[in-house]
Amino acid sequence: MAAPATLVLYLLCGTAGGLLALRTGIPAAPLAGALLGAAVASMSGRLEVAQWPTGTRTLLEIGIGTVIGTGLTSAALAELRVLWRPAILITVALVATGLVVGLWSSRLLGVDPVITLLGAAPGGISGMSLVGAQFGVGAAVAALHAVRLITVLLVLPVIVRLVLGSTGGSSSG
Repeated sequence: MAAPATLVLYLLCGTAGGLLALRTGIPAAPLAGALLGAAVASMSGRLEVAQWPTGTRTLLEIGIGTVIGTGLTSAALAELRVLWRPAILITVALVATGLVVGLWSSRLLGVDPVITLLGAAPGGISGMSLVGAQFGVGAAVAALHAVRLITVLLVLPVIVRLVLGSTGGSSSG
């Protein structure tokens, strides 16, 4: 297990990255910044590989799930009554696209299909990394999802602003 001082250094790097990212105005800036801060520290090779105490990851996932769950209110349920068709369409399209892209990437680039299928899956970084860990490819899946997450957080808001700016900010429902 990594020394407690090493884990504190990772926490400080993640905190610094999260706080710096807050200044950018990107959505989920603290998450993306903390991810980058801790990843840079980890990839530098100057710190021992983080081995968090047993149960730490589970507790954090429960906390994140709780934060997300509290956002699912009766108003969100009312929205889902209207949005159930797009929800199904988007889910089916993302899963199908993930399968096609994952298999295609594996074949085209010669990468293990387990890595590319889980890396292209429309799940979150922590969930898909846990699934990947069960198959012995957690780090590779986490790397693919980290690139995707950071790219989406940086690029998608710009695209949304461009699209909304050109449509006058109107929405259809």
